[in-house]
Amino acid sequence: MPAHQSRLACSHLLTSSDGPPRLIGSRCRNCGEVYFAAGEGCTSCRSTSMDSFDIGREGILWSWTIQSFLPKAPYNSGETEADFKPYGVGYVEMPSGVKIESRLSVADSAKLKIGMSMTLAVEPYGKTPDGEGIFTFVFVPTQQTMEGTDNG
Repeated sequence: MPAHQSRLACSHLLTSSDGPPRLIGSRCRNCGEVYFAAGEGCTSCRSTSMDSFDIGREGILWSWTIQSFLPKAPYNSGETEADFKPYGVGYVEMPSGVKIESRLSVADSAKLKIGMSMTLAVEPYGKTPDGEGIFTFVFVPTQQTMEGTDNG
């Protein structure tokens, strides 16, 4: 992903400085509640003492659906009705207990199962009006990640 030709749509949510991408959230110093995306205060105990927290990159598919209609801006990727392709959307529960809503790399309902292991990845999302590629995070079934197979 060359910097001059592409950008990450959600760079404030990810870190990849020392390896594969990982989600960044926050954790309350007072009660330990974890949040994604990072916040400045805890809704559980009302503390404002928060630390950055590495949420990680592996989780369990908690729930999912197939997005079969073109979403409205800002959630669409510049597609039109003519070129729209359905995609998976799901909640992935991370080891900290926080659930992440995300696109899934798989759009085939036969390949998605509640309880399956998922791994964070970065995939093309769209293009800016200038043609710059935009990338976003998605979750990929862990078995596909390990096998290096096609994403869908």
